[in-house]
Amino acid sequence: MKYRTLGQGLKVSAIGVGCMPMVREGNINYGNANDTESTATIHRAIDLGLTFFDTAEMYGPFANEELVGAAIKGKRDGLVIATKFAMRWDGDTPVGIDGSPANARRACEGSLKRLGIDTIDLFYQHRVDPNVPIEETVGGMADLVKEGKIRHIALSEAGPETIRRAAKTHPIAALQSEYSLWEREVEDEILDVCRENGIGFVPYSPLGRGFLAGTINSLDDLPADDWRRNDPRYQGDNFAANMKVVDAISSVAAKHGASNAQIALAWLLSKGDDVVPIPGFKRRMTLEDSARAVDLALDLEDLETLETAAPVGGTSGPRYGERGMKMVRI
Repeated sequence: MKYRTLGQGLKVSAIGVGCMPMVREGNINYGNANDTESTATIHRAIDLGLTFFDTAEMYGPFANEELVGAAIKGKRDGLVIATKFAMRWDGDTPVGIDGSPANARRACEGSLKRLGIDTIDLFYQHRVDPNVPIEETVGGMADLVKEGKIRHIALSEAGPETIRRAAKTHPIAALQSEYSLWEREVEDEILDVCRENGIGFVPYSPLGRGFLAGTINSLDDLPADDWRRNDPRYQGDNFAANMKVVDAISSVAAKHGASNAQIALAWLLSKGDDVVPIPGFKRRMTLEDSARAVDLALDLEDLETLETAAPVGGTSGPRYGERGMKMVRI
């Protein structure tokens, strides 16, 4: 495995492990997950040298952190564990975004207990609360750093001005936002803002929620309760229109004798040494395949083929429904 450095000198494997798909019978279902196989996948990732594991209290909710915590017990040394907060809860029901320092503290302490660790390596605000100044939120997170409960502060899906204001309050180690061959809008301004402020970039959904892997040919390939059935880019004419990106990836993959997933990840890795994608896994087979992307070098012809088929803003359909879109780039 190769390694990269996010902001504030945080060294991680060049590809991380998105643990969200490991949720079983939870609020965000990406096909059937099995706790035994998910645990084996985490252990295999560690064996392969992957050190960066991403979860959140939202996933499950709460159960994903518990699964990750149980899987890393006795294997914690050298790992970078990232988790996130955003919501206020009524039991297991989210009742609104809450970026207050008090909510950050509540979430942090709950995550530490569920993960079974003493310190969270990377603690994200999962979504920006438009009703709480980012200076106040980050200030509360900075108190957790001083207390040794978290090592580094991070943001997710924040807009450019919010990132700038946050960075003036306390060093920010990473921004996590959606970035892939079918979601390139961060290239317009957000990547530059991160680099101006020494902030690493962590793309989530780097395979377009599985679409870019080329293994899904229609909605019928997804279970009835799969979250992606609500994804606008998977719907109707959008699905067919977006297959042009898959076709381009497939052509480059054939040239290299690689999988579509490896090509899509290699493209992201080519975007800078401060870019660390976190594809979601729930099986060892897909983990092992994607991990090989770190050794794949794309040439200029490959990049042109991919980027011509997938220009910035060229994907058909928004990446979330109306409610979800109101919660990003704030």
